[in-house]
Amino acid sequence: MKALFILAASAAMTASSVAYAADAVEQIPQAPQAVETPVVFSWNGPYIGAHTGYAWGSGDAAGGGSDDFDGWRLGGFVGYNWQFSSGFVAGIEGDVNYDWNENSYPGGIDIDTGFSGSVRGRVGYAMDRALIFAAAGWTATTAHINGGGFDDDDMLNGWTVGAGVDYAFTDNIFGRLEYRYNDFGNGSLGGADFDFNQHVINVGIGVKF
Repeated sequence: MKALFILAASAAMTASSVAYAADAVEQIPQAPQAVETPVVFSWNGPYIGAHTGYAWGSGDAAGGGSDDFDGWRLGGFVGYNWQFSSGFVAGIEGDVNYDWNENSYPGGIDIDTGFSGSVRGRVGYAMDRALIFAAAGWTATTAHINGGGFDDDDMLNGWTVGAGVDYAFTDNIFGRLEYRYNDFGNGSLGGADFDFNQHVINVGIGVKF
């Protein structure tokens, strides 16, 4: 009788083990699902580009009155951005430009400013592919006078401030629209004190690395 009880208990345990094993086979865990992490665009890194635009200039000569020096311009820029997790962006940028703004006066006298350049610090806020920025720094241009017994030039040094927006069309190509005010200070041109300032609109395209 005792042997029969032990045999019955063993059979029950075996059946229970088989049933548990069957359940375990049926409950095979599913492979984890792949989760796509959205790629966040970053403005961090170096860049280079070119721009064109129009400048409205004003020149004043002591004892000689003032005149407008307006014209198209062409230039290039290079810089570096640091982007932080909050969306804040800081950077530094330099540019070189040429302005077609020559004026001619009686006596065969020509006056223009020609080449200019600047080094600016930039701060901005990135909203994915759009970067709104403000910039300010040092700027300089070379003024020329030629003809009528004059052949002189001088470098004018001053300050620049402006704002704009960069927009990334791809991960590497971006466009730019900006306004800038340049106050080039004053110098001496043809023996007279001369000062010059500009309002500028630039449209550009750049490559981000």
